[in-house]
Amino acid sequence: MSKNLSQSLVFLLFFLFSCTALAEDTTFTTSHFSGSGNCSMCHDGLVDTSGDNVSIVRDWGTSMMANATKDPFWRAKVATQLERNPHLSTLINDKCSKCHAPIANYEINKVQGGEMSLFGDNGVLNPSHEFYDEAMNGVSCTVCHQIEDVNLGTPDGSSGQYSINNNKIIYGQFSDIFAQPMINNTGYMPAYSAHISDSALCASCHDLKTPYVDGVGDIIPKTEAEYFPEQMPYTEWQNSEFEDAGANPQSCQDCHMPKTTSKVSSRPMWLETKDGFAKHHLVGANTTMLTLLRDNAVELDVISNNMDLSINRARNMLKSSVSVEITSVSVTNGELEAHVKLVNNSGHKTPTAYPSRRMWLHFKVTDSNNNTVFESGKINTDGSIAGADNDLDLSIFEPHYNLISTEDQVQIYETIMANTDGAVTFTLLRSAQYLKDNRLTPRGFDKSNVPSDVAVKGLADMDADFNDGSDELIYRISGLAAGVFNVSVSLNYQTISHGFLQDLYADNNQLEQVLDFKRMYEAQTLKHETIDSTETNVISDGGGTTAPEPNPPPVVNLPPTVNFTASPFRVARGGSIKLSWSSENASSCTASDNWSGTKAIAGSEDMTLNNPSTFTLTCAAADGDSVSSSIVYGSRGRKWLEIK
Repeated sequence: MSKNLSQSLVFLLFFLFSCTALAEDTTFTTSHFSGSGNCSMCHDGLVDTSGDNVSIVRDWGTSMMANATKDPFWRAKVATQLERNPHLSTLINDKCSKCHAPIANYEINKVQGGEMSLFGDNGVLNPSHEFYDEAMNGVSCTVCHQIEDVNLGTPDGSSGQYSINNNKIIYGQFSDIFAQPMINNTGYMPAYSAHISDSALCASCHDLKTPYVDGVGDIIPKTEAEYFPEQMPYTEWQNSEFEDAGANPQSCQDCHMPKTTSKVSSRPMWLETKDGFAKHHLVGANTTMLTLLRDNAVELDVISNNMDLSINRARNMLKSSVSVEITSVSVTNGELEAHVKLVNNSGHKTPTAYPSRRMWLHFKVTDSNNNTVFESGKINTDGSIAGADNDLDLSIFEPHYNLISTEDQVQIYETIMANTDGAVTFTLLRSAQYLKDNRLTPRGFDKSNVPSDVAVKGLADMDADFNDGSDELIYRISGLAAGVFNVSVSLNYQTISHGFLQDLYADNNQLEQVLDFKRMYEAQTLKHETIDSTETNVISDGGGTTAPEPNPPPVVNLPPTVNFTASPFRVARGGSIKLSWSSENASSCTASDNWSGTKAIAGSEDMTLNNPSTFTLTCAAADGDSVSSSIVYGSRGRKWLEIK
């Protein structure tokens, strides 16, 4: 037994040593930067006047900024970009690391005059690389706090084109500070500068334009102004009522770094509190990736054990971003009509930033027995949306709707990118334009008068009520029976759309970064969040029929009639349709063509479509008079489309 115990202890020590040996060291120093661990000595251990822990490095360490290089989806996307355009590896490595691994990028490119590389034996993500720790520290303290007030908020200061000062000046919020302890302990000089609290600082990385190539890999745009607007949250904010000169001015920091009253440093002990202290929550809405980082912390070298802080903050921010309301609902002659309104409460488009993000409406009608009679936008277990065109076929996409009347129509708020040939793409270096951008605009945003980089694209541009921070649409469903029905609607959000995932997996199955991400993502159950939801009940009149008059006169020899319908209008191959029918003045009904048998006078039947199909129903009266109706589904690409 003692021998087994000794072997177990040796294995445990070896495991712990291995983990420690590969763990990120946050106490590094370089020619310009200092690791976050050095900052934590004075800027952690902080409690505000409300008693809340507001430790700066602790809060920052749970954010996506702190874990920017550890994000496995980012790694996988960069790896696929490099594989698809290997001749542009220098451009890709530099562009993608300026804002995800800024310390390593700056030291290698600016200081050493070398060439940045992320992967492989010579890549900074290799633990043996001299700048591994610097890369893994992400968007660290001495990056943001050393960015100079040069070209901020302009194209020349965006897309990672920030300027780092050469004098080790740490820009901060407050002018009345005691500077000597920082100077003595770190060699950095703290100094007040208003730009550290300005939204323009965030534009350094959160307005990002990227070059693109044609089908043979040649870069097309000649100037950076012509680059593709990959993400433009700052410009979206500039065109909202929240911008500095707007009706309701609020900076990026006001929302993402909420203010309190606290000391800015735990040393010296006698320091007084400061009003307007910005909590370093740096909160966004990416609960999926934060959860993945938490659950794979050892493998991804995530050193924070407080990731739930950011997950909960992100979830709360997400739930406050958009509100959903059923403004009216009614039933007339068995036809339900519901009006749904969405209001964007954030200071930019929702969703914003990286174009893999989407949100959609899940609209559902159930009867008093909780049977579903209509459902649009159902989420599947793999993260795909039932009826969403792009989730079935990457070459097409779901349009923006004013009216939804069938279950395969889904209102999805998203961007769809296209290459230089006008075809849908998920590769940033092939993205030349947006075919669709119906993300909810912020309040004050006039879609008829905004820069082209943030313009509304597709059918939403022609939707009169899609503007100025809101959208309205109608759901119309026919054929409701008499009774009480529940109408519910929820707004759901995904960090990574199903199409982005399928494209990522399609031709890169052997890439280490893709395989790692796929394994982690598929093991995780969290694939979407619900932002807001509401429901109401409505009474159906059952088609507006009235009770017959007493002793109605007999009807003799009236011809038979048949009402024969199918839904949905479009269906994927191998999918199901529902045939529904009713007949009057008939004594029997018979099916023919691609179905058969005697049918009831009224009923419904589910059919699977594997080939183009014709369904004919003939209903006959007792005197032999008959009537027929046919439904034909023909091929339209990868779907069957009802053509008659």
